[in-house]
Amino acid sequence: MAEKRKRNWAFVVYPESAPEDWREKLREMLVPGYISPLHDSDVNPDGEVKKAHWHVILTFKGLKSYEQIKEITDSIHATAPQVCKDVRAYARYLCHLDNPEKAQYEVSDVECLCGADYLDKIKSAADTDTALSEMMDWCIEQGCFSFFRLSNYARKNRSDWFRVITSSRTVFLTAWLKSMEWEIRNGADIDG
Repeated sequence: MAEKRKRNWAFVVYPESAPEDWREKLREMLVPGYISPLHDSDVNPDGEVKKAHWHVILTFKGLKSYEQIKEITDSIHATAPQVCKDVRAYARYLCHLDNPEKAQYEVSDVECLCGADYLDKIKSAADTDTALSEMMDWCIEQGCFSFFRLSNYARKNRSDWFRVITSSRTVFLTAWLKSMEWEIRNGADIDG
């Protein structure tokens, strides 16, 4: 049987067994990947709190064997590596984004390795639509028709909005803001 070689691998690291420099060891490998926030609020089905842990994903450019990855996990006293079949789904799991019944963790607390872009990896059309809807509500509440003001607010306060503004919905937002301003100036009720 041929050896299974894959590009994407995941494993778990426990604080009590990992060496203090485990993150540095991973960074020194110069492999893109992600380290979850410390999962210290997860609960088993019976209500017992799970041991605190981090989830790690490594995304290699070339194929790696189980044995090659096991060397890495052994060096940092992590669990046995598992093939990561869907990097986007597992990346979203780092914060339980699709599991509202589980403890939620901050996206901003995910550590990116070697230039990996977590926000880009986890985005979905639904997330973009939600951010866009939130921006529209904020503009109505604030009486803001300025793309400049909206962009600056997003840059300083809402990285998820800023990502949408700078990557995908600028034409729509600028047209919407101009249209909203026109409606208000002409006495329209914009809440309806």
